[in-house]
Amino acid sequence: MTKFQEVICPICDRPIPASQQDAHHLIPKSKGGRTTEFLHRICHRQIHALFTETELANQFNNAVALQDHPEMQRFIQWVKTKPNAFYERTRKSARIKN
Repeated sequence: MTKFQEVICPICDRPIPASQQDAHHLIPKSKGGRTTEFLHRICHRQIHALFTETELANQFNNAVALQDHPEMQRFIQWVKTKPNAFYERTRKSARIKN
């Protein structure tokens, strides 16, 4: 019998329930990335709502860089008040839409 290993989101530092695990390419596949990391689905969606694939590849290709961005810091403070299995749809930022 294998023991369940808890997966911790590198963005919000909370345990990720299996139903909320999303594999995130640190560098987008469209930019040649191969390495993935498990994130909460809501954290993953927030990253893609805020940043373009080029920005992710060039500037935000690790958890520390993402955590340091002011909009992500606000999001992280907010999501830490939610249950680990919490999910809500994320809207693209106006900057990304245009």
